[in-house]
Amino acid sequence: MSDKLVPSDPEKVMVIRDVTSNITTLSVPFSRFGIIKIGGRATIVRLTSGQLAVFSPVALTPTVSTKLQSLGNRVAYVAAPDLEHHIFLSDWHAAYPNAHFIAPEGLAEKRAQQSKSNPKVTNIHFQTIFTKKNKAEIKISEEFDADFEYEYVDAHPNKELVFYYKPDRTLIEADLMFNLPATEQYSKTGENPNSGWATKLFGGIMTTKGAATWHKRMQWYAFSKNDRTGFNQSVKRINSWGFENIVPCHGDTIMGDGKGIFEKIFAWHLQGKKSG
Repeated sequence: MSDKLVPSDPEKVMVIRDVTSNITTLSVPFSRFGIIKIGGRATIVRLTSGQLAVFSPVALTPTVSTKLQSLGNRVAYVAAPDLEHHIFLSDWHAAYPNAHFIAPEGLAEKRAQQSKSNPKVTNIHFQTIFTKKNKAEIKISEEFDADFEYEYVDAHPNKELVFYYKPDRTLIEADLMFNLPATEQYSKTGENPNSGWATKLFGGIMTTKGAATWHKRMQWYAFSKNDRTGFNQSVKRINSWGFENIVPCHGDTIMGDGKGIFEKIFAWHLQGKKSG
């Protein structure tokens, strides 16, 4: 894959940070279509049981392996949070074949198709697959469910899985909400995370700063247009959780004021109508 999309040497540019005592982020540069700098991020969570859950895995570098060792290396769960965030699943499956793999409906089929032309994409058995039909009653495991709430936003085009880690009041999500620019994710590259006309344009839309009117419009007119009722229901359920922090895959983490920012971005969905 082109290093315009993902870094050719992620070891050099990855930022590993403990955002809480139980949550570690692995932040890397990532460029959509090779021109829009949105960054990428994996999140490692240490469960109350001591097992580790990894969300949206990025490159499994030597430094990442060392970090996992320091956390006990008990990787028990690996989640692909939507149809897009699965590039490195094969490497993680090879390293942790006994882990419980989680995905939304459609990803197994997508990877099976990709594997026909790309031998690096292996077919993985997903122990838990979220579907529109099973989302209301699905369970992952007793230890996982003790620490997490989760919602499958099947109305989103990318089929988003959103997780709430209750002990640290932290929401973990992929493409449901961006928080651009991707400052931390480009901090070791020497590149300006805002450079380039496409990045400036998209970043101006997908910011959470100020009124964030264009971000709200993107959610309303683009991401939720196919099933706004279902999208609204998912957003309302997520908002019922007591999170304070948000760890997105794209853009900087939000610590402390996550609920207020979430309610701003999804205000129209929470009230069920566009206003202003």
